[in-house]
Amino acid sequence: MPHIKNALIRYRIIDKCLRNKYKAFPSKLDLREACEESLFGSIDGSHISDSTIEKDLFSMRMEHDAPIKYSKNERGYFYSNPDFSINDIPLTEDDIESISFAAKTLMQFKDVALFKQFGSAIDKIVDRISTSKLDDPDQFIQFENTGTEGGSEFLPSLIESIKFNRWVTFDYASFISGELKPRRVIPLLLKQYSNRWYLISYDESKQDYITYALDRIEELVISSDNAVMPLDFNPDNYFKYAMGITSGNTVPSDVQLEATSIAAKYLDSLPFHVSQKVIEMKNSSVVFQLKVNISEELIRAILSYGGEVKVLQPKALKDEVVSRAMKICE
Repeated sequence: MPHIKNALIRYRIIDKCLRNKYKAFPSKLDLREACEESLFGSIDGSHISDSTIEKDLFSMRMEHDAPIKYSKNERGYFYSNPDFSINDIPLTEDDIESISFAAKTLMQFKDVALFKQFGSAIDKIVDRISTSKLDDPDQFIQFENTGTEGGSEFLPSLIESIKFNRWVTFDYASFISGELKPRRVIPLLLKQYSNRWYLISYDESKQDYITYALDRIEELVISSDNAVMPLDFNPDNYFKYAMGITSGNTVPSDVQLEATSIAAKYLDSLPFHVSQKVIEMKNSSVVFQLKVNISEELIRAILSYGGEVKVLQPKALKDEVVSRAMKICE
């Protein structure tokens, strides 16, 4: 059983390597080192051989119809269908039984304070398992498609570095150009937002708090050097006034929004922020107040209501929303 489980884990690691657009066409050596580093923390070949990777590639092709090809020009492997992912393959009965057992175990802890933040995720797993034995369950129920999370393989290393106050180095891909640049940071906090993982860190070169998306990180290395934690960083307060992933040690703003009666019902059931409260009820509208950092996520959330939510204050936020609305009209 451990051998089978390791093989399934290797398939996922290989799949991630083949779908990594920032490091395309991985060689057999690249795949072996990625698997060995993730499973055993080494890359010297003492735990995984090249022949094991060859067998894995063959099994992925035969058992999971993975469209794996080899490019002679690039000297590496790739998916002939770039949209393929082994994570989209239906689970087997054994997979379902194993996950069902794990899900039932997790359910025992969902109300424990440490795990409350994962309650909705546990519920989704249990709901999915409970319907998995239906014939063609997608004809009866559809779940939200969250896509594939990238960078999650770095979580254990980053948690360790945060716990023991270690510097980390990595290459980071620019969102615009895709160019990789080296970074040396003190990792402070990991946060999940919109099905992606982010690292909040103190960046030495920028002398500031910087947020990095884990799916754009490569070649992560934990240093043996001890780091001195910034005195003004408090993980409990860092995102206290944030919407989304944009935050910082900035003073929050008092935001007032006026929503139509219909939009107000949506805002009441799905608040923009935990600080949101009703301060005035009118005949055909409701005024809400929030204490938040002005951010891109807040602006886009307001615009998503298409004019049914109006900014009353602050003026700077109102002007920005008006400016963007005018661009939409153009």
